[in-house]
Amino acid sequence: MSLTRSAAGLPFRLSLCNEVLREHAFADQCRLAAGLGYDGLEVAPFTVTPDPREIRPGEVDRLRAAAEAEGIAITGLHWLLVSPEGLSITDPGPDVRRRTAEVMEALVRLCRDLGGSVLVHGSPRQRWLPDEGPAREEARRLALDHFARAGEQAAGAGLLWCIEPLAEANFIRTVAEAVGVLDEIGGPGLATMLDASAAGQAESLPVAEVLDRGLADGRIAHVQINAVNRKAPGQGPEQLVDLVRVLVERDYRGTVAVEPFVYEPDGLGSAAFSAGYVRGLSELVPAERNSK
Repeated sequence: MSLTRSAAGLPFRLSLCNEVLREHAFADQCRLAAGLGYDGLEVAPFTVTPDPREIRPGEVDRLRAAAEAEGIAITGLHWLLVSPEGLSITDPGPDVRRRTAEVMEALVRLCRDLGGSVLVHGSPRQRWLPDEGPAREEARRLALDHFARAGEQAAGAGLLWCIEPLAEANFIRTVAEAVGVLDEIGGPGLATMLDASAAGQAESLPVAEVLDRGLADGRIAHVQINAVNRKAPGQGPEQLVDLVRVLVERDYRGTVAVEPFVYEPDGLGSAAFSAGYVRGLSELVPAERNSK
């Protein structure tokens, strides 16, 4: 999905997953993120409402206005099915299926109303498959039905529902698995994405190569950047310059969302380090090219 380039001079928009600053009020999250040079926040719904079906229009307006006041965007949503409790796209129970479908539909509305463009479907425990047999096949079928419905709703709202490959899941662990699911569904509004930490754990190829292939064939529509040890990008054992090089050389116009899970020294410090690290790499790549 084509987006405006970064106001901070990056070749892509840089967003911060807002749970990194969850101890701060939302308006302060916006102020802090803007001050660090982020173009937006990628919002985990559980940080702003216990149930997206019940959030009031006035509250949505307040959240959007808080971002606009600081000159940043709400770029999308992630960690979609954490709250309310008991959601699952693989549970065969009629009540669970109904509530999960309702929440997914409400999340599309919330993302649209906040001005976002993408919903990142991770939530590995809420898509867990039974170990084997007919129950596993039925659970997988239910998940694909949920994805297909969500994709149609997202497309109708001008959004993308991105299926996130996750190493800690037992269903859709790699980008190739996600692409297979997309091909099987064959419906609108769906794509996949790359989380650098998860890809570093689950993919057999180098992460940058997986990203390059996914951007080339148009299947990867969103990127989350973090270290394989779940810390901020640049705080892990791997160098992420190859990943940023792919983003620059492929002229990626979407959003790169920073999503550490381990905050060192704390959430604000992790966010600050990440912004500087990604900005530095994005400046290094063109400099490399010009020096040759």
